[in-house]
Order: sequence, then C-alpha cells, then structure tokens
Amino acid sequence: MGTIEDIYGDLDAEVTEEEFREAVATKVEQMDGLADEETAAMLVAHELTEEEVNGIADIDAGMEEVKFLGKVMSVGEVRTFERDDGEGQVLNVEVADETGRVRVALWDDQAAAGAEELDPGDVLRVKGRPKEGYNGLEVSASRVEGDQDADIEVDVAEEGTIAALSLGQSDVSVRGRVLGTEPVRTFDRDDGSEGRVSNLVLGDETGRVRVTLWDERADRATELAEGVSVEVVDGYVRERDGALELHVGSRGRVEEIDEDVTYVPETTDIEALELGDTADIAGVIRSADPKRTFDRDDGSEGQVRNVRVQDKTGDIRVAMWGEKADADVGPGDEVLFADVEIKDGWQDDIEASAGWRSTVSVLDPGSASASRGGGSAGDPDDGAAEAGTTGLDAFASGGSGGSGGSSDGPGDSGGAGTEPAAATATGAAGEAGAATDAADAATDAPAETEDGPVEFTGTVVQTGEPVMLDDGSETVTVVTDEDVRLGQEITVRGRLVDGRLEADEVF
Repeated sequence: MGTIEDIYGDLDAEVTEEEFREAVATKVEQMDGLADEETAAMLVAHELTEEEVNGIADIDAGMEEVKFLGKVMSVGEVRTFERDDGEGQVLNVEVADETGRVRVALWDDQAAAGAEELDPGDVLRVKGRPKEGYNGLEVSASRVEGDQDADIEVDVAEEGTIAALSLGQSDVSVRGRVLGTEPVRTFDRDDGSEGRVSNLVLGDETGRVRVTLWDERADRATELAEGVSVEVVDGYVRERDGALELHVGSRGRVEEIDEDVTYVPETTDIEALELGDTADIAGVIRSADPKRTFDRDDGSEGQVRNVRVQDKTGDIRVAMWGEKADADVGPGDEVLFADVEIKDGWQDDIEASAGWRSTVSVLDPGSASASRGGGSAGDPDDGAAEAGTTGLDAFASGGSGGSGGSSDGPGDSGGAGTEPAAATATGAAGEAGAATDAADAATDAPAETEDGPVEFTGTVVQTGEPVMLDDGSETVTVVTDEDVRLGQEITVRGRLVDGRLEADEVF
C-alpha cells in the first residue's frame, strides 16, 4: 500500500480518498516543487484534522477556521447592505447538533441560494470562520454543502412555536397563553429621555418564553389577563442571562386571539430539588402566610409572602418577592412557580425563591397532575391520576413532610434590584415570620387541654387520608371519615393522638 493510502487510512476526517488525493495534488502544485507527495499528504491531513470539531459545542471564537455538521433549525430572511464596492447580501441560518447550536452567516450568492433551497431539517456540512457576533457566537461560512446521508438526532420544532425561537431571529410571530404579567417600569436612557418597559410570560405546547415590551408597547402587558391567548407579531429574539427572550418594539404588537393555546408545565419533583437549582415546580398550595413588608439597605420598602406548595413527592416553602407577593393565590389553588431559585432556608432546609425572573401562574384544575416533568402529581400509573383526581387529592400519598423551608426575612438576591441581598425586617415582622415558619415546619397542632377534647377551625387544604386543615398560622392533620371538600371551612372537635387530631365531631 502506497504512502498516500497509509496517510489517508490514518486520517479521521469525513472526506473521500479521491477528494484527499485531489487536495494533495493541489498542495504539491502550490508548494512549487518544495514538497513531495508524502509531505503534501501530511500537510493536507494536518489541515483537515485541525479544522474538524467534534461538535458545535467545541467551536470557539478564537479558532481560525472550523468544519462541522449541523441540522438546519431555522432559516432567516435575506438582508441587503451597502459595501464600498456595491451591494451585499447575508442570510442567517440557525443550525444545531446533539451538543449545541450556532448561527451560520451565508453571504451573497450563498445567501440567495440558501433562501431558495434550505429548509428546517436539512443537514449541512459547514466550513467557516467563528467570531463573536452581535447576538453571540456565529460562523461566517466560506463553504456550505448539503449532506443527505448524515443523521443528527435533534428535533426541529414546528415554525411559529416557542421551541422554534432562536437567537437573532426577527419578524417573529408566536402564539401563546399568558402565564403572567408585570407592571410598566420606567428608566433613563443615556440621551436623557425616559424609556418604558414591561414584561409578560407566554407558554405553548412546546415551552415558555419571557416577552419584553418597549415604550409605546409597554402598556399592553397591563391590559392582558392571565390565561388569555395572544399572538406576538413582528417580534425579535435576544438573549439575557443565558436565556432567550422575545422582544416587541414599535413595529411589533401583541394581539388577543380567539384560540385556546394549551400550556402544560414541565416541572421538577420537589423531592429532587437541590440547592442552587433554578427550576419549575407545580403543585397545590397547602398554606399561605400574610404578606410582610421590610426595609431594604437602600431605604426602600420591599415585600414578601410565603406559601407552602405540595406535590406528590413532598412540599417546600416558596418566598414570593416584590410584585409576586400580590399574586392572588391561596390554599387549594394549583399553581406553577416557574424559574424559581432553590436557596438555603430556615433550619438548614431549602426553600424556593420567586424573584423578578420568576412566574407565578394559577393552573387549570388537574394541570399540575399532567405535568410533563413527571413530578408534580403522579405518573399515568398512579391511581389518583387515572381516576381524574385533582387538587390536593392527587397528592394524598405524598405526605407533608417534604423539603420545606422558610423565609424569616428578605434575602433574595434577584436581578433588577427587586430583592436585596440583605435587608432588615420592619418591626416585629421578622420575628412573627420566624414564629410562623417554625410552627409550619413542625406541623404544630392545637394544644391539648386538661379538660380533654380540643377544637380547631380551618380550611380544608387536603382531602382523603389524612384530611389537613389550615387556619392561616398552623396546619393540622385530622383523622376522620367525614366527607369534606377542598376549600371548605370546618370545625373539628376531638383528641390529640401522636400529633394528629382524631375527630369525634366535624361541623
């Protein structure tokens, strides 16, 4: 076997032997007699292996040139611009593999051909120079070829869905369900003018996205009710803190539509939460504390409200900060807490912190049970789920002794200055909160009297076995055969046995 065959046989690059031989002949000609075939073959092999990357995630802006395979996720529109020597064209194509995704810029004739011939799902063999673009890493392509034989296991989302959004897209239209809104905020621009901005969160069958509305469009967030379906028209996609956001400026708009867009949260089991996670959790609110105010270090006033949410696997305290503290949620509501941070809580436990990036949404009855994350309320094999059980009945097997935490005072370090890194509770609010937290963590029952029976009045926050009542400051486990309803206020009289109230009377 000849020298070229040996070098080609050791080559780990996706080129045919014929292509390799042609490259070697070209290299010999370029070297003008300074290199024989063996030397030229070694140089070509080095160039090929130097350029090839294992996956898109390995591409770095400092590389001279890269070659990689990618599946087309979305194709933009051809844009024209003026060069010194005339008019140029560029087309942005989002490509992905199993390791990541990157934007590829096609220029001039390639841009025009790409707009005509490329479709989502096509696999491309790309050669180009990586660089940091306006919206992050991109590859300026020098050569792009289709590869019908290559297989890349990346799903292409349906156009017009949230999952199909990609960095740098413009003229985007997406339909979704409003999961939460925020009031208008003002800010000062560098030129001295005042800007206005607001946010809402949309969800569809494929995911969730935060929408930022600017200036004259900002008021739209305050006009939309949670749960309505809307269409964002002429939006553009940007990145913030590592997450994609959909922005709406003067050209864009948000229109309410007569369509029921479905959103099923993909959540994490409460028992699986770990310190430092940012997660979505869904379940039924078991108890809710009153809203508390506190003074920040900068002299401004903040607010926080703590609730305890339970799914099949356990329960956890959620601290809702700032405007989130005004959310209209209470015992018995099925709620999604999206993008919450898992932090240190009270007594070395963990708690979930719902800050400025979080979303608090009341779900339709049973939505938590159908969570795609598999955690909130049971899998299809669970008897309660199969029977169509909703509310706390669906979580009866989970018990109340999960990974609860508490918030004795402000401590969320969320963005935009909404929650401080350190602050002082106003008056006795911190002590009162700590007392409430301690009572809740221990699931205290009313004290037994020497006269015998005790009496407790509260709201039913769990039915089945056991029944659980909450009066706003403590939660009591009740043993009874009485048929009670979720949310019903009842009075129970009986005796305490091993921390449980065994009911003699329910009225």
